[in-house]
Amino acid sequence: MAALMKALLAFFRQAEPRTAPSGWGIALDGAIAVGAAAAAVFEAAQTTSHGPVLGLVALTALPLALRRVFPISAWLVVIAAIVVVQQTTVPPVALGAAVFAAYSAIAHSKYRNLAIACVVVVTLAATAYSPLPRFPGRLTAVLTIAPTVIAGLGIRELRRRLNDSAARLRRAADEQETATLQAIETERARISAELHDVVTHNVSVMVIQTGAARKMLNTSPGEAEEALLAAEASGRVAMAELRNLLGLLSPAQRDGESAALHPQPGLHELPALIERVSAAGLPVKLDVSGPPRPLPPGADLAAYRVVQEALTNVLRHTAKAATAVSIHWGDELLITVSDNGPGTGGNWGRGLLGLRERLALYGGEFEAGPRAEGGWWVRAVLPT
Repeated sequence: MAALMKALLAFFRQAEPRTAPSGWGIALDGAIAVGAAAAAVFEAAQTTSHGPVLGLVALTALPLALRRVFPISAWLVVIAAIVVVQQTTVPPVALGAAVFAAYSAIAHSKYRNLAIACVVVVTLAATAYSPLPRFPGRLTAVLTIAPTVIAGLGIRELRRRLNDSAARLRRAADEQETATLQAIETERARISAELHDVVTHNVSVMVIQTGAARKMLNTSPGEAEEALLAAEASGRVAMAELRNLLGLLSPAQRDGESAALHPQPGLHELPALIERVSAAGLPVKLDVSGPPRPLPPGADLAAYRVVQEALTNVLRHTAKAATAVSIHWGDELLITVSDNGPGTGGNWGRGLLGLRERLALYGGEFEAGPRAEGGWWVRAVLPT
Protein backbone atom coordinates (compact mmCIF):
# COMPACT_ATOMS: atom_id res chain seq x y z
CA MET A 1 0.00 0.00 0.00
CA ALA A 2 2.81 2.36 0.90
CA ALA A 3 4.51 1.61 -2.40
CA LEU A 4 1.26 2.34 -4.27
CA MET A 5 0.84 5.67 -2.48
CA LYS A 6 4.43 6.58 -3.23
CA ALA A 7 3.92 5.76 -6.90
CA LEU A 8 0.72 7.84 -7.04
CA LEU A 9 2.45 10.81 -5.40
CA ALA A 10 5.30 10.57 -7.89
CA PHE A 11 2.80 10.36 -10.74
CA PHE A 12 0.92 13.48 -9.65
CA ARG A 13 4.12 15.40 -8.88
CA GLN A 14 5.48 15.04 -12.41
CA ALA A 15 6.10 18.60 -13.54
CA GLU A 16 6.68 20.08 -16.98
CA PRO A 17 8.40 23.39 -17.78
CA ARG A 18 5.99 26.28 -18.02
CA THR A 19 6.50 29.74 -19.45
CA ALA A 20 5.82 32.50 -16.95
CA PRO A 21 2.67 34.48 -17.88
CA SER A 22 3.19 37.97 -19.22
CA GLY A 23 1.89 41.09 -17.52
CA TRP A 24 -0.49 41.74 -20.39
CA GLY A 25 -1.87 38.21 -20.13
CA ILE A 26 -2.57 38.56 -16.42
CA ALA A 27 -4.18 41.96 -16.98
CA LEU A 28 -6.44 40.49 -19.68
CA ASP A 29 -7.42 37.60 -17.40
CA GLY A 30 -8.25 40.12 -14.66
CA ALA A 31 -10.52 42.08 -17.02
CA ILE A 32 -12.26 38.87 -18.15
CA ALA A 33 -12.73 37.74 -14.53
CA VAL A 34 -14.21 41.08 -13.44
CA GLY A 35 -16.55 41.19 -16.44
CA ALA A 36 -17.71 37.59 -15.92
CA ALA A 37 -18.22 38.15 -12.16
CA ALA A 38 -20.25 41.29 -12.82
CA ALA A 39 -22.46 39.42 -15.32
CA ALA A 40 -22.92 36.51 -12.90
CA VAL A 41 -23.86 38.83 -10.03
CA PHE A 42 -26.29 40.73 -12.29
CA GLU A 43 -28.01 37.47 -13.30
CA ALA A 44 -28.16 36.23 -9.71
CA ALA A 45 -29.56 39.56 -8.50
CA GLN A 46 -32.67 38.91 -10.58
CA THR A 47 -33.66 36.08 -8.21
CA THR A 48 -32.02 37.02 -4.90
CA SER A 49 -30.72 40.12 -3.15
CA HIS A 50 -28.91 38.32 -0.34
CA GLY A 51 -25.45 39.88 -0.07
CA PRO A 52 -23.41 36.78 0.95
CA VAL A 53 -24.99 34.79 -1.86
CA LEU A 54 -24.06 37.46 -4.40
CA GLY A 55 -20.52 37.43 -3.01
CA LEU A 56 -20.32 33.68 -3.58
CA VAL A 57 -21.69 34.18 -7.08
CA ALA A 58 -18.85 36.63 -7.75
CA LEU A 59 -16.41 33.92 -6.63
CA THR A 60 -17.64 31.69 -9.46
CA ALA A 61 -15.79 33.96 -11.92
CA LEU A 62 -13.24 36.13 -10.07
CA PRO A 63 -10.65 33.30 -9.71
CA LEU A 64 -10.25 33.42 -13.49
CA ALA A 65 -7.92 36.36 -12.88
CA LEU A 66 -5.34 33.84 -11.64
CA ARG A 67 -6.07 31.08 -14.14
CA ARG A 68 -2.50 31.25 -15.55
CA VAL A 69 -0.74 31.74 -12.21
CA PHE A 70 -2.59 29.19 -10.04
CA PRO A 71 -4.65 27.21 -12.58
CA ILE A 72 -5.66 24.25 -10.38
CA SER A 73 -6.47 26.44 -7.38
CA ALA A 74 -8.57 28.78 -9.53
CA TRP A 75 -10.56 25.81 -10.87
CA LEU A 76 -11.18 24.41 -7.38
CA VAL A 77 -12.39 27.79 -6.03
CA VAL A 78 -14.75 28.25 -8.99
CA ILE A 79 -16.29 24.78 -8.69
CA ALA A 80 -16.56 25.08 -4.88
CA ALA A 81 -18.39 28.40 -5.22
CA ILE A 82 -20.78 26.84 -7.76
CA VAL A 83 -21.51 23.87 -5.47
CA VAL A 84 -22.35 26.26 -2.61
CA VAL A 85 -24.31 28.75 -4.70
CA GLN A 86 -26.38 26.10 -6.45
CA GLN A 87 -28.45 25.80 -3.26
CA THR A 88 -30.14 28.98 -4.49
CA THR A 89 -29.20 29.83 -8.06
CA VAL A 90 -26.42 29.15 -10.56
CA PRO A 91 -26.08 31.79 -13.30
CA PRO A 92 -25.20 30.43 -16.75
CA VAL A 93 -22.15 32.72 -16.72
CA ALA A 94 -20.84 30.81 -13.69
CA LEU A 95 -21.09 27.52 -15.59
CA GLY A 96 -19.18 29.07 -18.48
CA ALA A 97 -16.55 30.27 -16.01
CA ALA A 98 -16.26 26.72 -14.64
CA VAL A 99 -15.65 25.31 -18.14
CA PHE A 100 -13.06 28.04 -18.82
CA ALA A 101 -11.35 27.37 -15.48
CA ALA A 102 -11.22 23.63 -16.22
CA TYR A 103 -9.59 24.33 -19.59
CA SER A 104 -7.06 26.65 -17.92
CA ALA A 105 -6.17 24.05 -15.31
CA ILE A 106 -5.37 21.50 -18.01
CA ALA A 107 -3.60 23.92 -20.38
CA HIS A 108 -1.54 26.00 -17.94
CA SER A 109 -0.70 23.87 -14.91
CA LYS A 110 2.82 22.45 -14.82
CA TYR A 111 1.36 19.41 -13.03
CA ARG A 112 -0.54 17.95 -15.96
CA ASN A 113 -1.46 14.62 -14.35
CA LEU A 114 -2.68 16.31 -11.17
CA ALA A 115 -4.72 18.85 -13.15
CA ILE A 116 -6.46 16.13 -15.20
CA ALA A 117 -7.26 14.11 -12.07
CA CYS A 118 -8.64 17.14 -10.22
CA VAL A 119 -10.84 18.26 -13.10
CA VAL A 120 -12.25 14.79 -13.77
CA VAL A 121 -12.79 13.76 -10.14
CA VAL A 122 -14.19 17.09 -8.93
CA THR A 123 -16.53 17.37 -11.94
CA LEU A 124 -17.93 13.89 -11.37
CA ALA A 125 -18.32 14.52 -7.63
CA ALA A 126 -20.01 17.89 -8.14
CA THR A 127 -22.53 16.51 -10.64
CA ALA A 128 -23.15 13.31 -8.65
CA TYR A 129 -24.12 15.19 -5.47
CA SER A 130 -25.96 18.11 -7.01
CA PRO A 131 -29.17 18.44 -4.94
CA LEU A 132 -31.08 20.86 -7.13
CA PRO A 133 -33.02 19.70 -10.16
CA ARG A 134 -32.49 23.17 -11.65
CA PHE A 135 -28.82 22.39 -11.97
CA PRO A 136 -28.14 21.23 -15.54
CA GLY A 137 -28.49 17.53 -16.18
CA ARG A 138 -25.73 15.47 -14.62
CA LEU A 139 -24.49 14.24 -17.97
CA THR A 140 -24.50 17.81 -19.32
CA ALA A 141 -21.68 18.82 -17.00
CA VAL A 142 -19.67 15.71 -17.83
CA LEU A 143 -20.17 16.09 -21.58
CA THR A 144 -19.16 19.74 -21.29
CA ILE A 145 -16.02 19.14 -19.26
CA ALA A 146 -14.81 16.18 -21.36
CA PRO A 147 -14.26 18.24 -24.56
CA THR A 148 -12.74 20.95 -22.37
CA VAL A 149 -10.18 18.51 -21.01
CA ILE A 150 -9.39 17.29 -24.54
CA ALA A 151 -9.04 20.87 -25.79
CA GLY A 152 -6.76 21.75 -22.91
CA LEU A 153 -4.55 18.75 -23.59
CA GLY A 154 -4.44 19.60 -27.29
CA ILE A 155 -3.40 23.19 -26.62
CA ARG A 156 -0.83 22.00 -24.12
CA GLU A 157 0.67 19.57 -26.64
CA LEU A 158 0.66 22.23 -29.36
CA ARG A 159 2.45 24.65 -27.05
CA ARG A 160 5.02 21.98 -26.19
CA ARG A 161 5.72 21.27 -29.84
CA LEU A 162 6.05 24.96 -30.62
CA ASN A 163 8.50 25.36 -27.75
CA ASP A 164 10.49 22.35 -28.97
CA SER A 165 10.58 23.79 -32.50
CA ALA A 166 11.72 27.16 -31.19
CA ALA A 167 14.41 25.46 -29.10
CA ARG A 168 15.64 23.51 -32.14
CA LEU A 169 15.78 26.68 -34.19
CA ARG A 170 17.77 28.42 -31.44
CA ARG A 171 20.19 25.50 -31.24
CA ALA A 172 20.60 25.48 -35.02
CA ALA A 173 21.24 29.23 -35.02
CA ASP A 174 23.78 28.86 -32.20
CA GLU A 175 25.54 26.01 -34.01
CA GLN A 176 25.62 28.03 -37.23
CA GLU A 177 27.06 31.01 -35.39
CA THR A 178 29.67 28.81 -33.72
CA ALA A 179 30.63 27.24 -37.06
CA THR A 180 30.90 30.69 -38.63
CA LEU A 181 33.14 31.95 -35.82
CA GLN A 182 35.33 28.85 -36.13
CA ALA A 183 35.63 29.34 -39.88
CA ILE A 184 36.59 32.98 -39.34
CA GLU A 185 39.23 32.02 -36.78
CA THR A 186 40.62 29.35 -39.11
CA GLU A 187 40.80 31.81 -41.98
CA ARG A 188 42.48 34.40 -39.78
CA ALA A 189 45.06 31.82 -38.69
CA ARG A 190 45.71 30.85 -42.31
CA ILE A 191 46.12 34.46 -43.37
CA SER A 192 48.40 35.13 -40.41
CA ALA A 193 50.58 32.17 -41.41
CA GLU A 194 50.70 33.42 -45.01
CA LEU A 195 51.73 36.90 -43.90
CA HIS A 196 54.43 35.41 -41.67
CA ASP A 197 55.88 33.34 -44.52
CA VAL A 198 55.82 36.17 -47.04
CA VAL A 199 57.22 38.88 -44.79
CA THR A 200 59.94 36.88 -43.01
CA HIS A 201 61.35 35.34 -46.19
CA ASN A 202 61.45 38.42 -48.36
CA VAL A 203 62.55 40.78 -45.60
CA SER A 204 65.35 38.40 -44.63
CA VAL A 205 66.53 38.29 -48.24
CA MET A 206 66.33 42.07 -48.56
CA VAL A 207 68.31 42.64 -45.34
CA ILE A 208 71.12 40.37 -46.49
CA GLN A 209 71.19 41.87 -49.98
CA THR A 210 71.26 45.47 -48.79
CA GLY A 211 73.94 44.57 -46.20
CA ALA A 212 76.07 43.05 -48.91
CA ALA A 213 75.54 46.13 -51.10
CA ARG A 214 76.64 48.40 -48.26
CA LYS A 215 79.89 46.48 -47.83
CA MET A 216 80.65 46.50 -51.55
CA LEU A 217 79.51 50.05 -52.27
CA ASN A 218 83.01 51.57 -52.24
CA THR A 219 85.06 48.62 -53.51
CA SER A 220 82.72 47.02 -56.06
CA PRO A 221 79.99 49.43 -57.18
CA GLY A 222 78.82 47.08 -59.90
CA GLU A 223 78.26 44.17 -57.54
CA ALA A 224 76.62 46.52 -55.03
CA GLU A 225 74.21 47.67 -57.70
CA GLU A 226 73.36 44.04 -58.51
CA ALA A 227 72.69 43.35 -54.83
CA LEU A 228 70.44 46.42 -54.58
CA LEU A 229 68.57 45.37 -57.71
CA ALA A 230 68.07 41.92 -56.17
CA ALA A 231 66.79 43.55 -52.96
CA GLU A 232 64.41 45.66 -55.03
CA ALA A 233 63.16 42.53 -56.83
CA SER A 234 62.60 40.78 -53.50
CA GLY A 235 60.66 43.80 -52.27
CA ARG A 236 58.47 43.76 -55.35
CA VAL A 237 57.79 40.05 -54.91
CA ALA A 238 56.88 40.66 -51.28
CA MET A 239 54.50 43.48 -52.20
CA ALA A 240 52.90 41.37 -54.95
CA GLU A 241 52.28 38.45 -52.57
CA LEU A 242 50.92 40.78 -49.89
CA ARG A 243 48.54 42.40 -52.36
CA ASN A 244 47.41 38.98 -53.50
CA LEU A 245 46.85 37.80 -49.93
CA LEU A 246 45.13 40.93 -48.67
CA GLY A 247 43.06 41.03 -51.84
CA LEU A 248 41.37 37.86 -50.58
CA LEU A 249 40.07 39.91 -47.66
CA SER A 250 39.16 43.03 -49.60
CA PRO A 251 39.05 42.21 -53.30
CA ALA A 252 37.78 45.65 -54.32
CA GLN A 253 40.07 48.67 -54.25
CA ARG A 254 38.87 51.83 -52.58
CA ASP A 255 38.62 53.59 -55.92
CA GLY A 256 36.17 50.94 -57.11
CA GLU A 257 38.61 49.08 -59.37
CA SER A 258 39.10 45.37 -58.88
CA ALA A 259 42.38 44.26 -57.37
CA ALA A 260 44.52 42.14 -59.67
CA LEU A 261 44.84 38.78 -57.94
CA HIS A 262 47.58 36.35 -58.86
CA PRO A 263 47.73 32.61 -58.20
CA GLN A 264 49.38 31.52 -54.97
CA PRO A 265 52.93 30.20 -55.48
CA GLY A 266 53.64 26.50 -55.82
CA LEU A 267 56.51 24.12 -56.45
CA HIS A 268 56.71 25.25 -60.06
CA GLU A 269 58.12 28.56 -58.77
CA LEU A 270 60.97 26.95 -56.84
CA PRO A 271 63.58 27.91 -59.48
CA ALA A 272 62.64 31.58 -59.11
CA LEU A 273 62.82 31.26 -55.31
CA ILE A 274 66.24 29.60 -55.52
CA GLU A 275 67.42 32.34 -57.86
CA ARG A 276 66.37 35.08 -55.45
CA VAL A 277 68.02 33.40 -52.49
CA SER A 278 71.17 32.75 -54.49
CA ALA A 279 71.27 36.40 -55.46
CA ALA A 280 71.30 37.18 -51.73
CA GLY A 281 74.52 35.24 -51.41
CA LEU A 282 73.27 31.85 -50.21
CA PRO A 283 74.65 28.95 -52.28
CA VAL A 284 71.69 26.68 -52.96
CA LYS A 285 71.52 23.51 -55.03
CA LEU A 286 68.16 22.23 -56.26
CA ASP A 287 67.69 18.54 -57.10
CA VAL A 288 64.36 17.26 -58.48
CA SER A 289 63.79 13.55 -59.14
CA GLY A 290 60.82 11.56 -60.33
CA PRO A 291 57.94 12.66 -62.57
CA PRO A 292 55.99 15.55 -60.97
CA ARG A 293 52.39 14.83 -60.01
CA PRO A 294 49.51 17.27 -59.61
CA LEU A 295 48.80 18.44 -56.05
CA PRO A 296 45.78 20.24 -54.64
CA PRO A 297 46.43 24.01 -54.62
CA GLY A 298 46.62 24.11 -50.82
CA ALA A 299 49.10 21.21 -50.66
CA ASP A 300 51.18 22.73 -53.45
CA LEU A 301 51.35 26.03 -51.56
CA ALA A 302 52.27 24.20 -48.33
CA ALA A 303 55.15 22.40 -50.08
CA TYR A 304 56.43 25.70 -51.47
CA ARG A 305 56.22 27.33 -48.03
CA VAL A 306 58.31 24.49 -46.54
CA VAL A 307 61.21 25.28 -48.87
CA GLN A 308 60.72 29.03 -48.51
CA GLU A 309 60.70 28.90 -44.70
CA ALA A 310 63.70 26.55 -44.59
CA LEU A 311 65.79 28.81 -46.84
CA THR A 312 64.70 31.87 -44.86
CA ASN A 313 65.96 30.30 -41.66
CA VAL A 314 69.25 29.30 -43.27
CA LEU A 315 69.73 32.94 -44.25
CA ARG A 316 68.76 34.12 -40.79
CA HIS A 317 70.78 31.68 -38.68
CA THR A 318 73.69 30.45 -40.79
CA ALA A 319 74.41 33.32 -43.21
CA LYS A 320 75.97 31.67 -46.29
CA ALA A 321 76.01 27.97 -45.41
CA ALA A 322 75.85 25.69 -48.45
CA THR A 323 72.27 24.44 -48.77
CA ALA A 324 70.72 21.58 -50.74
CA VAL A 325 67.04 21.35 -51.67
CA SER A 326 65.79 17.93 -52.74
CA ILE A 327 62.36 17.27 -54.27
CA HIS A 328 61.55 13.60 -54.85
CA TRP A 329 58.28 12.62 -56.55
CA GLY A 330 56.92 9.12 -55.95
CA ASP A 331 53.98 7.62 -54.08
CA GLU A 332 54.73 10.47 -51.70
CA LEU A 333 56.29 13.85 -52.23
CA LEU A 334 59.50 14.03 -50.18
CA ILE A 335 61.02 17.47 -49.56
CA THR A 336 64.41 17.80 -47.89
CA VAL A 337 66.32 21.00 -47.18
CA SER A 338 69.73 20.64 -45.51
CA ASP A 339 72.69 22.93 -44.83
CA ASN A 340 76.21 22.54 -43.45
CA GLY A 341 75.99 25.41 -40.99
CA PRO A 342 76.43 25.27 -37.21
CA GLY A 343 73.07 23.53 -36.74
CA THR A 344 71.29 26.33 -34.88
CA GLY A 345 68.17 26.54 -36.99
CA GLY A 346 65.85 24.99 -34.45
CA ASN A 347 64.51 28.21 -32.95
CA TRP A 348 61.84 28.73 -35.60
CA GLY A 349 58.96 29.60 -33.32
CA ARG A 350 55.77 30.29 -35.21
CA GLY A 351 57.16 29.28 -38.60
CA LEU A 352 57.85 25.71 -37.46
CA LEU A 353 54.40 25.34 -35.89
CA GLY A 354 52.76 26.83 -38.97
CA LEU A 355 54.47 24.35 -41.30
CA ARG A 356 53.42 21.40 -39.17
CA GLU A 357 49.82 22.60 -39.16
CA ARG A 358 49.81 23.19 -42.91
CA LEU A 359 51.15 19.74 -43.74
CA ALA A 360 48.93 17.98 -41.19
CA LEU A 361 45.93 19.55 -42.91
CA TYR A 362 46.77 17.57 -46.06
CA GLY A 363 47.85 14.38 -44.30
CA GLY A 364 51.53 15.25 -44.42
CA GLU A 365 54.38 15.04 -41.93
CA PHE A 366 57.10 17.48 -40.93
CA GLU A 367 60.44 17.01 -39.16
CA ALA A 368 63.35 19.31 -38.45
CA GLY A 369 66.56 18.98 -36.44
CA PRO A 370 70.35 19.03 -36.41
CA ARG A 371 72.26 16.69 -38.75
CA ALA A 372 74.67 14.10 -37.37
CA GLU A 373 77.40 15.35 -39.73
CA GLY A 374 76.70 18.98 -38.85
CA GLY A 375 74.23 21.54 -40.00
CA TRP A 376 70.45 21.49 -39.99
CA TRP A 377 67.88 19.62 -42.01
CA VAL A 378 64.17 19.86 -42.74
CA ARG A 379 62.08 16.97 -44.02
CA ALA A 380 58.48 17.12 -45.21
CA VAL A 381 56.28 14.37 -46.66
CA LEU A 382 53.02 14.90 -48.53
CA PRO A 383 50.82 12.14 -50.01
CA THR A 384 50.32 12.34 -53.76
